[in-house]
Amino acid sequence: MAGYLTTHVLDTATGKPAAGMVVELLRIDSGGRVPLRTMTTNADGRTDGPILPEAEFAEGTYELLFYCGAYLDATGTQPEDPRFLDVIPIRFGMSEPTHYHVPLLLSPFGYSTYRGS
Repeated sequence: MAGYLTTHVLDTATGKPAAGMVVELLRIDSGGRVPLRTMTTNADGRTDGPILPEAEFAEGTYELLFYCGAYLDATGTQPEDPRFLDVIPIRFGMSEPTHYHVPLLLSPFGYSTYRGS
């Protein structure tokens, strides 16, 4: 099985998927952070395909950037200035060619993640 990466964003404050959130994937290497892909979550809070497909998979260190401030603004969540959470970075490693799933559970004042399936 070749490896690939997926993500999913749930808005725990509303109990719904976080549709319309921009998510950016970067690879971390000796030269720094290398942007690979930018996608937007669909109505189910997922990207329409893997954010890192099998054909591009490589073991290593990666970072997902979740642009939650813009999402919260677009959904009418009461803003603060500056917003407590704006961009959420999640840095993680992929050490074998398998399916990695890195979801985000979001509220305006907190978040959590885990290695999903």
